[in-house]
Amino acid sequence: MSSQSKFMRALEGEVSAIPPIWFMRQAGRYLPEYRELRAKAGSFLDLCFNSDLAAEVTLQPVRRFDLDAAILFADILLIPHALGQRLSFVEGDGPRLEPPVSHKDLEVFRRQDILDELSPVFETVRKTKAELGADKALIGFAGAPWTVATYMLAGGPMKDPASLRMRYYREGSFIPDLIDLLVEKTIGYLIAQIDAGADVVQLFDTWAGGLPWPVLEAVSLAPMEKISAAVKKARPGTPVIYFPKGVGEKAIEYVMQPHCKAFGIDYSMDPTWAWANLSEHAVIQGGLDPLLVTTGGAPMEQAADTLLNLFHDVPYIFNLGHGFIPETPPENVAALIAHVRRRG
Repeated sequence: MSSQSKFMRALEGEVSAIPPIWFMRQAGRYLPEYRELRAKAGSFLDLCFNSDLAAEVTLQPVRRFDLDAAILFADILLIPHALGQRLSFVEGDGPRLEPPVSHKDLEVFRRQDILDELSPVFETVRKTKAELGADKALIGFAGAPWTVATYMLAGGPMKDPASLRMRYYREGSFIPDLIDLLVEKTIGYLIAQIDAGADVVQLFDTWAGGLPWPVLEAVSLAPMEKISAAVKKARPGTPVIYFPKGVGEKAIEYVMQPHCKAFGIDYSMDPTWAWANLSEHAVIQGGLDPLLVTTGGAPMEQAADTLLNLFHDVPYIFNLGHGFIPETPPENVAALIAHVRRRG
């Protein structure tokens, strides 16, 4: 094991009494220092494209909590924005992409050079990497094609998942063509993050849950594996973490893919099942309900102990089963980290 980073050593197969720790949405609205910078930036999108401020936001939770990894501060919808859909964020209502994508847009999108448009993101990676110690890893990421496609098709957060599934059945090649386009663009985006300094990349498929198997395989599993295979071919030393939320026991199909190095389990998955069925195929990450961190105290610590006891004999990365909510008290995050590290 040559890496100075505990996080990277876990991905290489190291079993540790105190696992590496990072959290999804570890930078964000629950931190007062983030809210101060967010106000200074003007808008959320301005913050994402200001590399000085975005790097500072990326580093804030690492400085505050001494976490083992930083995750790039960006947004999963920057790719459609770079393709030509207008992205905005409505307070209390989430992101908006206008107009919703149609089949006729795809040829124009295919010719779009998103890497030039997204160059501030890569500058954020470079600036963050320059500030991180050698014992800290930097995680790049992208939204998986299906999750990004749902926003592009709906024009915003998905209100009725069944309606998009119906469109998949009814609209011939449109959604498969959109997924293929996003696979191609995501490969280039992740490779550029790696070239700028990301040590590992994660694919977030937040809307994978609830899809019947043939659809899940077509729009989630196969695209994630295509992206990972291409990334690994181009940059062989870079691990890829899969996080398809809500897929339940179909997770076994993901971890059996040859390019899935690590797998994030969500808070709805039985961690005992995950230990028994997934941990021999991929490094397991996560599992803690983020609402327990909002609550804090004994329930949070007991749930953390369950995960630590289960995964004590395999490579494991301590994390949440999804991201922090804005109401999370920072002192509860600090207490959770202290509890995990005391166990060693």
